[in-house]
Amino acid sequence: MAMLPVFRAICDAAGQADPPYWERSPAEARALGRAGIAFLTGTPAPVADVVDRTIPGPGGAMPVRVYRPLRDASAADVVPGALVYLHGGGFTMCDLDTHDALCRDLCARAGAVVVSVDYRLAPEHPFPAAVVDALAATRWVQDHASELGVDPARIAVGGDSAGGNLSAVVALAWRVESRPPLVLQLLCYPGTDRRGGYESQRLFGTGFLLEDRAREWFVRCYVPAGTDIEDWRLSPLCAPSVEGVAPAMVVTAECDPLRDEGDAYAARLAAAGVRVEHCRAEGMIHGFLQYAAIVPEVAPILDDIGACLREALA
Repeated sequence: MAMLPVFRAICDAAGQADPPYWERSPAEARALGRAGIAFLTGTPAPVADVVDRTIPGPGGAMPVRVYRPLRDASAADVVPGALVYLHGGGFTMCDLDTHDALCRDLCARAGAVVVSVDYRLAPEHPFPAAVVDALAATRWVQDHASELGVDPARIAVGGDSAGGNLSAVVALAWRVESRPPLVLQLLCYPGTDRRGGYESQRLFGTGFLLEDRAREWFVRCYVPAGTDIEDWRLSPLCAPSVEGVAPAMVVTAECDPLRDEGDAYAARLAAAGVRVEHCRAEGMIHGFLQYAAIVPEVAPILDDIGACLREALA
């Protein structure tokens, strides 16, 4: 299937930015990204409550946003689960606001609490700061389940792009935690292998929104010089073993340079006996979940994600 025409137009329009965001300062790139996401925002999915707060983090107070779903009277006494959500943005861009619409969608479709995490960004806070924050936030949600009104035995972690990478890392690290296991890892077009060399990178590295030059810029911002790129906290696919991690839903996009490494991670999980639901979104590009308000074809995929989350969490 060819890329959806609307995404061809979006990619072409993004290519007109002068200079592109990867040639700007991080602050300028973040502002450009926020403006682009604001343009895509439609009518938000209905939820019962949204609260901004901070939680203790390794680098100080860490902002989070807590979304609570609408619940009918028959479910009033049911304690829901929670999804810890880690946003994308190359570990360098994006925040609670850029992913607000997506988190509302997930909350509404899953019928579960969503805790969106504003982890520290590079280059001000390079690797492994985001990893440390993601783990700390997930632990905090489970430890404060009663305060949040959620079931500590039904905690999932999920994210898109960089957040998908972080979610896979959290799931790998969780195996040595003396805690109830995670019930799901939701990995949406995740980066899983810094080594590169994938066919999808050759096919879609230019003119498909997530440019080679953008990925190189993200690496320069996030990964300190001399870091081993096979460190599993950077490249989950390089982990010595993936046995025993949480069940996974892996969503990849057909026209995405990260497609093949996401597919490879889904295959490795399945080969290790992990229950995996793997969806390759035909005709879609990297970041497509952010375009639900203007691309109708995104809604069925969000429905599938919501159903998977509902089964695990609601």
